[in-house]
Amino acid sequence: MNKQKFYAFLQRQILLLIALSVIPGLAYIILGWMNGVAMRALIWYGLVILVSLWGWKLYKDFQLEQMGTEELKTWYQKLTFFFYIIFGLWTLAFLLYAGEVESKLHYIAIFTQIGASVVASTLLVSDKKLFFPVLLILMLPLIGYFALIGEWYGHILSLFSIVFLGVLLYSSDNSYKLIQKNYYQAQHDALTGLYNRRYSVDFIDQMISRVQFSKKFAYILLIDLDHFKTINDTLGHDIGDQVLKEVAKRIKEYCENTHMIARLGGDEFIIVSDEFNASDDCKEIAYAFSEKLLQILKEPYVIDTHQLYLSASIGVNSIGNSASEAKHFIKEADIAMYEAKAQGRDGIILFNDELAKRVEYHLEIERKLYFALEHNEIELRYQPQLNRKQKIIGCEVLIRWNSPEFGFVSPAEFIVVAEKTGLIIELGTYIIEEAFKTFQSWNEKGLELEQFSINISVRQFFHSSFSDEVERLAKKYLNENMRKKIIFEVTETILVEDMNRIILAMDKLKRLGISFSMDDFGTGYSSLSSLREMPIDELKIDRSFVSHLGEYESDELMITTILTMAKIFNLKTVAEGIETKEQFKFLLKNGCDIFQGFYFSVPLKKDDMEKKLLESTDVSDIETILHFNT
Repeated sequence: MNKQKFYAFLQRQILLLIALSVIPGLAYIILGWMNGVAMRALIWYGLVILVSLWGWKLYKDFQLEQMGTEELKTWYQKLTFFFYIIFGLWTLAFLLYAGEVESKLHYIAIFTQIGASVVASTLLVSDKKLFFPVLLILMLPLIGYFALIGEWYGHILSLFSIVFLGVLLYSSDNSYKLIQKNYYQAQHDALTGLYNRRYSVDFIDQMISRVQFSKKFAYILLIDLDHFKTINDTLGHDIGDQVLKEVAKRIKEYCENTHMIARLGGDEFIIVSDEFNASDDCKEIAYAFSEKLLQILKEPYVIDTHQLYLSASIGVNSIGNSASEAKHFIKEADIAMYEAKAQGRDGIILFNDELAKRVEYHLEIERKLYFALEHNEIELRYQPQLNRKQKIIGCEVLIRWNSPEFGFVSPAEFIVVAEKTGLIIELGTYIIEEAFKTFQSWNEKGLELEQFSINISVRQFFHSSFSDEVERLAKKYLNENMRKKIIFEVTETILVEDMNRIILAMDKLKRLGISFSMDDFGTGYSSLSSLREMPIDELKIDRSFVSHLGEYESDELMITTILTMAKIFNLKTVAEGIETKEQFKFLLKNGCDIFQGFYFSVPLKKDDMEKKLLESTDVSDIETILHFNT
């Protein structure tokens, strides 16, 4: 059961028990005065009043939002003694009046003792540590009393009392188990046995209230397993479930009951620490704790006959004095966790003000982006692509967002947002249509190009209606010869998807005449087998290699390797990001086919690109080029 709710439930029983002791206790005083035993009744009632005042203090002392774990334990121990004593006083009343046979007060005492036992089995049913000893305190004297009568009916009553005690214990125990089961199912994850999201949110809300009062700090860890989906997809969900159980087991063993651990769902887990006095100490301990946990989670997993290796991304957030809700702190930890994933996974990121501002900015970007198309804020640019003779033979279509609020927003910022929100589908369709219109316009003006490259997002590429939409636009704006000049640039990230699905989608577009270029080649996912299997026509060397030419020998080696691979697979090569004469000469010397970058031209507006095409002149041969650039 949720300990906090359990304590709150017991607190409510204090007032009820005080009322059931103080008010009926007055009857004992009256009966005692009527039957000449007033003094013992007054003494007993005085004790009831004193214990009730103590109970009232315990009731007032209970401040769930302000009490730490140890304070709650101490309060619970005092409360336990209160219940023992208050019911013990009713047993004392029974002993005081059980001998008053002539005045018939022993009947009152017997009935009251039985009634107190029923009250105890009802009010204390949520705690076995309470109802079990209290029922013994109340019923054993009654059993002994009947046994000492010395008559046959006394033994019968004693036996019946034993049976009655057994029934009370049995019913209380069954109710207790049912309550525990219901609470467990409501607050625990069925697969791992850890707490669930509902419990964790309640726990964090209560933690927030406590630290606001105590001025202390606690931390939250949000853990997400890296590439866990791959395990489910390749080995099945049964293996995935076993992995999650093992992960939960490792976290639980590492935490050693010092943290609250919950599974939020899927492969996400959350850990909440105890409280710390200083914010800096809290953050340092959280990071050190996370580093050790990360290493534990990375140890090999042996599931059935499979040996698996996992890493995790951890977002860390601290709970401090700021007033907020659990979902707010969880969201911030979630943001930090996704930042860890964005930085390559298998890492730890602490949420901070800088990250918060960046997220807020991205949210604002996301909000404004929805209206960018509607308000004609999206513009296309065209960066020339030149052959070995420095003649413009093509261009790459690039996108720019000129926002009234933010000015020119980098595609690196808003394309990611568009992909995340799904707006990339609408945005991508707009880009393709506008680009096709431009290409058609140039063709009608006699401006010949050998190729016309358009970037395609992975999300866009796998959208169900993408191929049909491209076919519709191609037939609307392009003739057959123009379609053969269209190149869709896809990044290497496309290779993390289903390879068969990729090839089917690409083949459908190739039947229209469209070719494909592997953009940002060499940065991550490509392999020789993927180049052999996929219908790629062109490799585009990533600008990160080109920009460091002359600085790192490894980048020169990488470029020459890519160029060699392209020749083996009979693929064209394009180098982007060329900014200096030396970079151009190196690429030219090593056999690159097409060149693109600021050294030749910045991305141009449509009209400026038209002028550039008209001004373009042909250079006769390579020797002239080398002489031209010397």
